[in-house]
Amino acid sequence: MLYPSVDKLKTKIDSKYSLVSLASKRARQMQEYEGTEQLEVYRSHKYVGKALEEVIEGALTQKAQDASTIYEDEI
Repeated sequence: MLYPSVDKLKTKIDSKYSLVSLASKRARQMQEYEGTEQLEVYRSHKYVGKALEEVIEGALTQKAQDASTIYEDEI
């Protein structure tokens, strides 16, 4: 993967784990619901590449997590 570079992505999201998690969830969302693209033009043809482009452009950001939030896999 040449674009966007990992170094540039790390300026937007501080953790590689968080970046992978965010991009994979967004890629799955784009795959399941066609027409949910947030940018007008993408360089990438694949969903993960498109999700990473959204991160670099600031259209996709990480939500702050509340420590009191209980997730389904924790029950």
